Amino acid sequence: MAALKEQVLDILEEVCQNDIVKENPDVQLFEEGILDSFGAVTLLVEIQERLSIEVSISDFDRDEWATPNMIIQKLAELQ
Repeated sequence: MAALKEQVLDILEEVCQNDIVKENPDVQLFEEGILDSFGAVTLLVEIQERLSIEVSISDFDRDEWATPNMIIQKLAELQ
């Protein structure tokens, strides 16, 4: 889980171009304007390529993917 968390935070930091995702993994990504819908698609592609976790856009729910910690939890369930 720790390795997954680190990888997801690295991907988020790159996609969002913002290091707050590592400083505050409970930050509201969409509410704060850190991640938008284009960024969300990029994030899903990066997750698939780097972590080999298949997440379709239909599985993506902004409410369930609102913070870095929530994303990590969701991906842990999908692994």
